[in-house]
Amino acid sequence: MKDSEKLRPLGRTGMMVTPIGLGCWQFSKQKNLAGKFWPTLEDNLIDKVVSLSLEGGINWFDTAEVYGNGASERALSRALQSAGKKPGEILIATKWWPMFRFASNISKTIDARTEALVPYPIDLYQVHQPWGFSNETSEMVAMAELLEKKLIKNIGVSNFSAQKMKNAWETLDKKGIALATNQVPYSLLNRRIESNGVMDLAKKLGITIIAYSPLAQGLVTGKFHDNPELLKNIGFRKYSSLFKPRGLEKSKPVITLVKEMALKYNVSSSQVALNWLIHYHGTSVVAIPGATKENHVKENTGAMSFRLSDEDMVKLDKVSSIFK
Repeated sequence: MKDSEKLRPLGRTGMMVTPIGLGCWQFSKQKNLAGKFWPTLEDNLIDKVVSLSLEGGINWFDTAEVYGNGASERALSRALQSAGKKPGEILIATKWWPMFRFASNISKTIDARTEALVPYPIDLYQVHQPWGFSNETSEMVAMAELLEKKLIKNIGVSNFSAQKMKNAWETLDKKGIALATNQVPYSLLNRRIESNGVMDLAKKLGITIIAYSPLAQGLVTGKFHDNPELLKNIGFRKYSSLFKPRGLEKSKPVITLVKEMALKYNVSSSQVALNWLIHYHGTSVVAIPGATKENHVKENTGAMSFRLSDEDMVKLDKVSSIFK
C-alpha cells in the first residue's frame, strides 16, 4: 500500500486511522453474557495479539463497555501498556451500552469507561445499539456534552439505520460537531447497508462505515465449505442462516471467486475479502476483524499490504451482489 493510503480520515473529524483496526470483543474474559461468545484468552495471548497488531501497522482498537462489562477495555489498556505505547500514540474506540438505560446514563458511566482504559483517552465514543429508553437525539446531546468537557474526542454510532444515523448527524451538526462513524455488520456475505440506505447516506454526510464481522464470522474464508466437520463447533453461529446448508450453497460462488483471487495475488482468502472491503468504496469503509490467534493478526495486517485491481473488485461486487 502507498504511504498516502496507510491512513485515512475517520469521517470529517480529522482523526486518521489505518484501514484495518483490531476488534477487541474477544478480550471479554467471559465476564458477562456478551463475553460468553468467546473463550477466555490468557493475558499473554492478548498481549501478543495487540503487539503483533501494532507491529503490523494497525493504529486503532475497538472495544466496548458490554464486552465483559469493561473486561475488554481493561485487557486492551494493559496490553498496550505492556507494548510500551503511550497515550496519544494509538487510538481507542469504545461504546456505551444503551439497553434499559436513558441518555442521562452516558454522563453517569463515562468515569467507569475512562478508568477502565486509563491512561488512554477515548478517541471515539459510540452508542452501541439503537435500543435505549431515550432516542438518538437525546443520546447525541449527552455525547456532545462529554465532547465539550473533553472527556471524549469524537462521537460515533453503531447498528443505526439510515434514518437514526441522519437524526444523530443533524443533532450534532447543529452544535458544529461531526458524526464520525456508524459501525455495522458488513462483508462480502452481508451487504445490506448498500440496499437499506445506510451506505449512500454515510457517503453523502461524510460518515465513515466501520465494518464489523468483516469476514462473516469466518465463513468468507471458505474453511466451513471445505471442512463441514467444523460446523459442529460453531457456537452461536449455528443460528445464522448463512451457516445452514442452504446458506452455504448460496455463498459458494463468492467463496470460489475469493479463493481464485487469493491464488492470483498470493494472499489468503480472508485478505482478499478484507482488501475488497477497505478499497471498493474508496476510503468510506474501514474494518475491524478480531483475532484470537497470532496467525489471525498476520492475516488482518497483511490485508493492508496489497490492493486488488479495480477489475477484480468489480468481479467480487457482482458475485456477491445477491447479499445486498
